[in-house]
Amino acid sequence: VVDDAIMVLENIVRHQEMGQNRMQAASNGARQITFAATAATFAVIAIFLPVAFMKGVIGTFFFQFGVTLSVAVLLSLLEALTLTPMRASQFVTVKKRKNWLTQKSEKMFHNLSTRYENILHTLLSHRWKVLLASLLFFVLSLTTTTWLRKEFVPSQDQSMFMVNMQTPVGSSIEFTDERFKQAEALLLKRPEVTRYFAAVGGFGGGEVNSGIIFITLKPPRERNVSQQEVMDWARKSFNAIPDLKAFVVDFSNRGFGAQRGTPIEFTVRGHDWGDLVEASEAMRKRMEKDPIFTDVNTGYQADTPEIQIIPDRIKAAAHGVSVTTIAETVNLGFGGMRAGRYPEGSRKIDVRVMLQKSDRQKANDVQDLFVRNNRGELIPLTEVTRLEEKPALLTISRKDRERAITITSNVAVGRSQADAIKKVETWGKELPEGYHLVLTGAAKTFQESFGNLGFALWLGVIIAYMILAAQYNSYIHPFTVLLALPFSISGAFLALLITQNSLNLYSMIGLLLLMGIVKKNSILLVDFTNQVRKDGKNVREALLHACPIRLRPILMTSAATIAAAIPPALGIGPGAETRIPMAVVIIGGVLVSTVLTLFVVPCAYSLLAQLERKPHRTP
Repeated sequence: VVDDAIMVLENIVRHQEMGQNRMQAASNGARQITFAATAATFAVIAIFLPVAFMKGVIGTFFFQFGVTLSVAVLLSLLEALTLTPMRASQFVTVKKRKNWLTQKSEKMFHNLSTRYENILHTLLSHRWKVLLASLLFFVLSLTTTTWLRKEFVPSQDQSMFMVNMQTPVGSSIEFTDERFKQAEALLLKRPEVTRYFAAVGGFGGGEVNSGIIFITLKPPRERNVSQQEVMDWARKSFNAIPDLKAFVVDFSNRGFGAQRGTPIEFTVRGHDWGDLVEASEAMRKRMEKDPIFTDVNTGYQADTPEIQIIPDRIKAAAHGVSVTTIAETVNLGFGGMRAGRYPEGSRKIDVRVMLQKSDRQKANDVQDLFVRNNRGELIPLTEVTRLEEKPALLTISRKDRERAITITSNVAVGRSQADAIKKVETWGKELPEGYHLVLTGAAKTFQESFGNLGFALWLGVIIAYMILAAQYNSYIHPFTVLLALPFSISGAFLALLITQNSLNLYSMIGLLLLMGIVKKNSILLVDFTNQVRKDGKNVREALLHACPIRLRPILMTSAATIAAAIPPALGIGPGAETRIPMAVVIIGGVLVSTVLTLFVVPCAYSLLAQLERKPHRTP
């Protein structure tokens, strides 16, 4: 938002250095730069607005971002074209006697401008070589994407995470609680853990053989290990406990479509439950063997053992025992029945009757029951029933009217979420006929969002071209201006690769900002070159005159942008993981784009100017 003011103020100062008084310099300097500032501002808005109106999670996320920046840039333009010239006409004066710092900076800019003009003079004689070399550089830079990790959001050190834990199917809540206590004992030995909350059995609709532990750590500055290291320790330590499976959940993905808090989430769907279980289990085992996946979990739990009591109706009738009596007797002994209530203060407490705990621990205890017939006699339960032990399904889950089993997973540290999703989709194509894989949660959001964001960026570039074409009244000059965009992408990808950051939602925000920022440099060059050509100079002379003059404001705006991005790039403070990739993209993109734009845009302008339509002369 300060770029417009920098461009206007620098041009006003330049006019004062040419000998004009403050009023003349403010008027002429602002008027001369108005077109360039306006073109740059509307080209920036053209990038932001399409993204602001995207659908889905990313649309909601970007709406405030796009609208806020668009309004801020418009107000910045208004301030730069009104208040800045007014203040400059009253307060800005170029002093004849300058201090040593001003002299040093002016000498530096003068030397840079002279060297730049000399280099540009040489390159304009080899325009095709410059363009081909820059094209080769851009193509080679795109190959870096194969080495970049791609994920929706980076993992953040939030000083808290969760662990889902399970014991074998059929375990009692007492057995599960005992395993949880072993895990809690391990947590108490970790100095980084400040507190934890454990819920065993039934939490969030779970079974008695499952539970969760919320773990809170000390702030990052107060511990010597990262949250990721503690999570790795918890994963290894808890899984080492016999009859316990632990699945670590990082909260970084929460709020971005991750229903279960994991970056990989999908369902295997089909019609036959038995075949579906077989297919999903094969997929789960395949994922567990692949090092790119960790914490692989499935919504399917093995069948729990169940004792089925089947009445023999003929024998029961002969003994005078009804089926209802059999059911009530078993329910009373093992499930308990309410016999009454007794008051205690203002409360009424249920009285439930059941067998002692020692008499309902084994399957054989069912055979020891007696039922009373219609004559009041006690008949052994085994006389009128038969007992069968069979596996029973806990649940049969469905999605979109199809039987479905959900599988979730984390991505190993240093590995790419995009690669993991691609691998899962490849395996999904190998499922038996009639069964298919559907991405859900964060995996689905990742694919949809990056596809939509790419489309929105292309749409923004097209709209920016249309706006520039209308302002320049030319189809050629907007293309020259937009040449800065590919080099900003090259710089961004190289910076991400060098700093080992991933291509994620926040680095895409940085790319979005770059699309608006870097066009201003080429607009300054093209606009002033057009003005110089109107004074009668040919294309080469105009470029050699205009580009060195515009070197100073270009370097000033680029330096201001890079300086503003350095603090977030240093990763200071909570949430730094989300700011670092965005700042790195901006620094790398602006740096590379600025350097290449200063040479490539003039060469491209010189070539494309040959395609301009010559003005029609009336005879």
